[in-house]
Amino acid sequence: MSNIHAELRATRDRLPAPDRVLTVGAHPDDAEFGAGATIARWASEGAELVMCIVTDGSRGSWDPDEDPDALAARRIAEQEAAGAVLGARHIVHLGLPDGELESSVELRNEIARQICIFSPDIVLSHDPWQRYQLHPDHRATGLATADAVVRAREPLAMRGSGLDAHRPSTFLLWSADEPDHAEPVDEAWFARKVEALLCHASQSSTTMSGAAEGVDQREAFTTRLWAWQFEQGSDLGVGPSETFKRLTP
Repeated sequence: MSNIHAELRATRDRLPAPDRVLTVGAHPDDAEFGAGATIARWASEGAELVMCIVTDGSRGSWDPDEDPDALAARRIAEQEAAGAVLGARHIVHLGLPDGELESSVELRNEIARQICIFSPDIVLSHDPWQRYQLHPDHRATGLATADAVVRAREPLAMRGSGLDAHRPSTFLLWSADEPDHAEPVDEAWFARKVEALLCHASQSSTTMSGAAEGVDQREAFTTRLWAWQFEQGSDLGVGPSETFKRLTP
């Protein structure tokens, strides 16, 4: 089989912990929802975890009187706290305006630069081809990251950047339209994922049904999230898991 179709060889086997892993999320908390248990486990097993957040998160509120600048600053602090829970060694904030993201050549080049700087074995991001994904930032980030993985691997594309080209061994897409790879989630790593998500307290009402506002709300959110991990695994015939589309760059 030619290498151009190597991604079709993806399997459901659990991946060994990589030496380095890079997540690229549109907003603070996206990587935690999509892959929090997996990346926390890998970090505990020695992987150098780098988290890149593309936007400033300044519109992540239902309160029309929220100060966007204050919210952006709060979300940076929340991401730093969540990264510490997950074991991240580096957190990169690109700081682009929330809700206005486009999958541009400039964004592609910047993400490719991050790939070449950190040389990850595995890159994770949004599935830009997920049907009915409404959020434009998720679509744009996933597509720009997919394009960046290709750019980063090409020596001539990176010539003049001052960086060596880098080809990750694996590209994983969370919230995948057609997942074909499962990473198991046990109760300990699920608890770590929940702890990281709860660091994003500014998003409690927008994405977590008020989980940071009381014990009952937290328990209800945790129960729904655990059921989601079971549902993801069940779709691939396994136990509770985070599932992905697995591609080979």
